[in-house]
Amino acid sequence: MPNPAEPALHRLKVWDIIHATRRLRSLGWIGDLVGVGAAAAALALRFAFDAALPAGFPYLTFFPAVVLTAFFFGLRPGIVCAVLSGLASWYFFMPPFYTFELTSQTAIALVFYVFIVAVDIALIHIMHLAAARLRADAEETARLYERQRTMFQELQHRVANNMQFVSAMLRLYAKRAGQDPAAMLTALDDARVRLDTMSRLHRHLYDPVNVTRPVGEFFQELCANLAEAAGAKDVRFSIDMPPVQFDLDQLTPLSLIAVEVITNALKHAFPDGRGSIALRLVQHGDHIVFTIADDGKGMAANPNPEQSKSLGLKIVHSLATQLGGSIVYEVGPGTTARVEFDRAA
Repeated sequence: MPNPAEPALHRLKVWDIIHATRRLRSLGWIGDLVGVGAAAAALALRFAFDAALPAGFPYLTFFPAVVLTAFFFGLRPGIVCAVLSGLASWYFFMPPFYTFELTSQTAIALVFYVFIVAVDIALIHIMHLAAARLRADAEETARLYERQRTMFQELQHRVANNMQFVSAMLRLYAKRAGQDPAAMLTALDDARVRLDTMSRLHRHLYDPVNVTRPVGEFFQELCANLAEAAGAKDVRFSIDMPPVQFDLDQLTPLSLIAVEVITNALKHAFPDGRGSIALRLVQHGDHIVFTIADDGKGMAANPNPEQSKSLGLKIVHSLATQLGGSIVYEVGPGTTARVEFDRAA
């Protein structure tokens, strides 16, 4: 993928010298002393060349001093140098000499000097501001490009993972349909429902608003959506989770586990349509225990996800393995699914 920041960064080479003066321009009062020294050096040079210069050039060495000071050390040192240079040229090199007497010719010369140095200092200051903005824009462009590249790679990774999960799920459905051809339509409908649920979940997961939300708020909204989709108006949910956050690599399978377990409970645990489901997350250092407990009729026996023929249990077991953890079920009263895994560093 081409880097859109490269042209801007290439243009910055023109401004490298300006950027290199940034540290000098942040010296504070030391820069002011440099301004004083530059004015003194310009005065010494003016005296040194005074005999060789024709009359009428009082500012000849002072203009370069002001420009260089403003360029390398910033606005305030440039102004300090300009003021001292103007006073020195007025006192030593404008008639009547060695006095600050203001004649009409002196006034015109001083106005000319003030105008020139003010324009020079202003242009140099504007140039520094423009260079700083240009570099900041280029750095922001580079940062956004890097973020976009990372997000694109992450998207590719997640799409591949999702396709792998869908492929594995369809293989399980195909295996079940092969064992019982009469159940093929039911299997296809179950697959459609699960894929639709996954689609809605992923839209929810990748909503930028949800990226930084605490996990408890995320699951609260997820449970509400599942209850609404199932028409379970009389099932209450309780969420007990600390304000932690997970990256999407762990939040995605954890959410899919919750969807599978809660959907199964809404379908089978409450014959009269009434009940409650509690989600709880406990963190011990980096170790996470996530439980989903309902007060429904419970399963017939404690299921073993690894040995069970239930497709839902196999999917949940696969997701727990993807988390690098495990899932166990406890029956009576109700059913509790407990997922344990270590939080990603």
